[in-house]
Amino acid sequence: MSETIFSKIIRREIPADIVYEDENVLAFRDIHPQAPVHVLFIPKQPVPTLNDATPAHAELLGRLMLAAAGWAKSQGFADDGYRVVMNCNRDGGQTVFHIHLHLLAGRAMHWPPG
Repeated sequence: MSETIFSKIIRREIPADIVYEDENVLAFRDIHPQAPVHVLFIPKQPVPTLNDATPAHAELLGRLMLAAAGWAKSQGFADDGYRVVMNCNRDGGQTVFHIHLHLLAGRAMHWPPG
């Protein structure tokens, strides 16, 4: 896998507003937020796209989801609601090829998203 900005954030080579970290997951505020709360949850183990995930990544993908849900609860907005989005490849809106979840909250979400 090629080097990404997320790899550099994991290694602390470039700054990020980190809000959560454990042994498998790092989360930081998006620099171009689309909602009052917009946090990216990334695995420390790089996987380029969801299409590249294998059954061996099942636990890692679950940890991403659980980290996002746990953080939403810890911040007090889980009961009001939030959206979790994972983009895949260019037409899906993925711009950094290191899988990541977008957690969006702080306002009512609408459907369809776009």
